[in-house]
Amino acid sequence: MTDAVMSLAEALPLEQARVREVLEAFKSIGPAGMFGAAMIEASLRAADQAASSGDVVAMLRAYQDLKGIEA
Repeated sequence: MTDAVMSLAEALPLEQARVREVLEAFKSIGPAGMFGAAMIEASLRAADQAASSGDVVAMLRAYQDLKGIEA
């Protein structure tokens, strides 16, 4: 069995896409999901900024933060 190894530059956009789907689930809850949605949006903004800056340390922090977000 071979496990594919991804670089951070490959894994971060995939994680951002996954979390955007979770964000939509929180928004669909209505008012009860708004606090969670706001927190997720803040994490996604940080990830977007880290990715656009190319700061590897910030990208790693953002990736770890996004990994902790679940529906």
